[in-house]
Amino acid sequence: MALLCAVVTMNAEDVFTVKSPDRNIAFSLKLDGTLQYSVSVDGKTIVDWSGLGYTLGSTSDGLAEFLVPPARKPERKKEVWHPLWGKRSTVKAEFNEQIFAVGHGADEYVLVRVYNDGAAFRLCTSTDGVRENTEFNFAGDYTAWYYNGERHNIGPELLSDASGERLPLATIKVSDDLYLALHEADLPYDGWPMRLLAEKGTTSLKIAPERISGFNGTFKGAWRVLMVGKTPGELVDSHLLELLNPDAEGDFSWVTPGVDLWDWRIDGAVWDGYRYGMNYDSWVRMVNFAAENGFRNLVLDANWYGPEFEKDSDPTKGDKARDVQRIIKYGKEKGVGLWLYLNDVAGTNYPIEETLAQYEQWGAAGVKYGFMNGSPLEKNRHTQDITRLCAKHHLMVDYHDYPVHPFGQMRTWPNAVTREYCKAQLDGRQIFQPKTFVTSAFVNMVAGPVDMNNGFMELHQGRTTRKDNNQEVPTTVTGEIARTLITWSGATVIPDIPEYYRKYPRLLEFLAAEKQPWQESITLQGEIGEYIVMARQNADGDWLVAAATDEESRTVSVPLDFLGRGRFLATVNTDADDTDYRTNRETFENTEMEVTRKSTIKLKLAPGGGACVLITRK
Repeated sequence: MALLCAVVTMNAEDVFTVKSPDRNIAFSLKLDGTLQYSVSVDGKTIVDWSGLGYTLGSTSDGLAEFLVPPARKPERKKEVWHPLWGKRSTVKAEFNEQIFAVGHGADEYVLVRVYNDGAAFRLCTSTDGVRENTEFNFAGDYTAWYYNGERHNIGPELLSDASGERLPLATIKVSDDLYLALHEADLPYDGWPMRLLAEKGTTSLKIAPERISGFNGTFKGAWRVLMVGKTPGELVDSHLLELLNPDAEGDFSWVTPGVDLWDWRIDGAVWDGYRYGMNYDSWVRMVNFAAENGFRNLVLDANWYGPEFEKDSDPTKGDKARDVQRIIKYGKEKGVGLWLYLNDVAGTNYPIEETLAQYEQWGAAGVKYGFMNGSPLEKNRHTQDITRLCAKHHLMVDYHDYPVHPFGQMRTWPNAVTREYCKAQLDGRQIFQPKTFVTSAFVNMVAGPVDMNNGFMELHQGRTTRKDNNQEVPTTVTGEIARTLITWSGATVIPDIPEYYRKYPRLLEFLAAEKQPWQESITLQGEIGEYIVMARQNADGDWLVAAATDEESRTVSVPLDFLGRGRFLATVNTDADDTDYRTNRETFENTEMEVTRKSTIKLKLAPGGGACVLITRK
C-alpha cells in the first residue's frame, strides 16, 4: 500500500477533520462534553453534530474522557482488490485513515476512514458491559427507504415521519444529485447486528444500545458506514462495505458463482404427461438441463432428509439420503454441483461439523441454511460459525428466512455467496409487486448479494406449478429474466422446470450468458421504486443489459458507451405493445441490430415488465 500525506485540521474549538482523497467528503470529530462527529459533502453538512461512543451500563457517562490530538497526519492508503467473484474483477480504492485516542487508554479509540464514496468509523474498547450510543443527526428532513424483513420495504418516508425501529440498510435521498446509504461493515463475532431507532418529529436515527460483553481483549465494533453517491446507482455499484472487511485467507478457488437451478417450485409441475417432484428422476432432468446451458448447480430444498422441523430427521441418513448421494455423483459426471438444504433444527440437534464434513465427503457444492433461531447476537455468532465451517469443508452457503444482514462478509468468506435478505418471489406474491423489486435493488442489494429467486417463466393467469404455493407472479417474461441479471448474487437461483425456459429460446440464451464471475457491473440509470437499468460484462467478455420497471410503462434510452471499440451484435428482448403484468405477461419482441459504443438503444418496458439485451462482438 502506498502511504502519502493527507489533511487533518484543528481549529480553536479542537475540531479534527479528515477528508477524502478528492476532498469532497469531510468527517469531523470533537469533544464537547461528549464525543461528537459530523459529515459534510461538497461543503454541505449532511450529518450534523452527533453523539459517538460507548456508555457504561444504563448511565449517560461516556467512556470518552479526552480527545488526543493525533500524533501524525492521516495515512493515505491505496488498495487494489481482485475479488474471486463480485460486481467486477478489479476494485481500486483510496482512502485517508486516522486513529483518535478517546478514552482511558490505548485500547479506547476511534478509527476513521474517508473514501471518495463514503465515510466510516469504528469504535474500539476494552471495557466490558458497554452500550453503544452512536447517533446520526441528519441536517435535513431527507427521504429514506429501509429494509423491512420479508415485507415490502418501508419508504419513501421522511426522516421526521419515522417512529420506532428501522432496520438497515437505509437508503436516503438528500437531493436529486446526492444519495446516502447507512449500514455497517465487518460485524464482529460478539457484535449485535445494527438496529436503528427513530423518534417521530426528528431527523435523527440512533443505534439501539445493545449491551456488548463477553469478549476478550479489545472489542472492535462494526464499522458505521455512510455511503455517498450522486445517483442511487452509484450506491449499488460501490464496494465500500466489502473493502471494510478483512481479505480472505486460504484457497477459495472451488467456489462456483453463477446460475443455479432449484427443485422447490417444480414439485407438482406437469409437462406433456410427466409430473415433476422432489425426487431422483426429476433431479436427473434438472441436472441434464443445467449441463446443456452451462448452469453451475442444482439446489435441493427442504425435506430431502425428512420433515425439516422434526428433530428425528437426520440430515445425513434420513429419507432420500441415498438418492442425494446418487444425484451428486451424477451431477459430477455432468459438471453440475449439488446444494443441500439444512434446517436449523437439524443444524443444532445434530453435530453441525460432522454433518458438513459428511456433505463434503459426498461431494456436495453448498448448503442452503434455513430458519435460523435465536437472538440477533446468537444468529450472528451461529452464522459466522457455519460460514467458517462451510469454508473448511469446501461448501458454499446461502442463508434463508430472516438471516443476519449482509455486511461485506463475502470478501473474507467468498463461500458466503448469497442470503435471503429480501422477500423472495416464490412465497412473496402476497406482498411482492413490481415496485417491490425496483425498491429492493436500491436498498437490500446495496447491502450485499441477495437470493430473490427471480426467473419465473410460467406466468399464466391462474395456478402456477408448485402444488402447495400457487399464487401468480406479478411481472412479464422479459421482466423476470431481466431481474436475474439485475439482482446481485453469487448464486442466481432460478425456480422453474426446463420446459418453461425452452419455450423462450432467446430468453434462455440470455440466461445462459450470465456467466460469472462478472468482469464489470454498471448501474446505468434508475430511480428508487421506479426503474433500474443494469449492465454486466460476463466471464467471456460479452455484455448483458437488463431493465426493469414498476407498475408504470416507460421507454428508456440506453447509450452503449461502456462498450469497447469495434462492432457488436445486440440481441434485444423487450415487452410487446400489448404486454402488461396484469393481463398479458408472456408476449415479447426480439430484434437484432449491429451496434458500437456510439450507439443508443431504446428499451420499451410494459407495466411491471422489463427488457434484456445480449451484446456479443461480431
